[in-house]
Amino acid sequence: MLSIKKSSISVAAAALSGRLRAGKVYRREELSSASNAIDRHLQQLQEAGRLKKLSQGLYYVPRQSVYGSLPPDDKELVAVFLRDNDFLLFSPVSYNSLELGGTQLYNRTLVYNHKRHGQFKLGNRTFDFRMKHRFPRKLSPEFLLVDLLNNIDELAEESAQLLQNAKSKAKNFDHHKLTQAASNFGTVATNKLINGWLNERVSA
Repeated sequence: MLSIKKSSISVAAAALSGRLRAGKVYRREELSSASNAIDRHLQQLQEAGRLKKLSQGLYYVPRQSVYGSLPPDDKELVAVFLRDNDFLLFSPVSYNSLELGGTQLYNRTLVYNHKRHGQFKLGNRTFDFRMKHRFPRKLSPEFLLVDLLNNIDELAEESAQLLQNAKSKAKNFDHHKLTQAASNFGTVATNKLINGWLNERVSA
């Protein structure tokens, strides 16, 4: 339950606040059934610091720590925004785990999903939503290599050097897993490139 000072807001707004849980993200329509003047009560709760508006119709109940107010959990925020739990959320910084020489720190978060496309600001964060027919439930080295090749033109590093390093690294991957990842998640160009590298390995 969210504790409040009833003197700072109306009794009705206080009753609404009492139904909220710290750390959760809510949609306006989810809260409207508990209020006969939802917009006025939401405004009162924002002014009292009980709620933070993330975007149109989307609100967050601040959770406090010794360091102050904590931001909402990215996964919960995206799930409420999309009204869906089927998505993959990650940062291009994850490509650096492949050890291909990339060291860039990217200040953006990708959301592969089936519903929304475009950049959306939610609170103080901007998320890059991209509609995809297929994506894995979680990251793997094979998927990251395929996805890096799919998006290599967007990366800050020198493309030719990344490609050379990726080709060398590909030989260390499980042949079947990498081929499957390329088939499932790669563009036509990426799929052709990876299969070419692996065929070189076989014929060598």
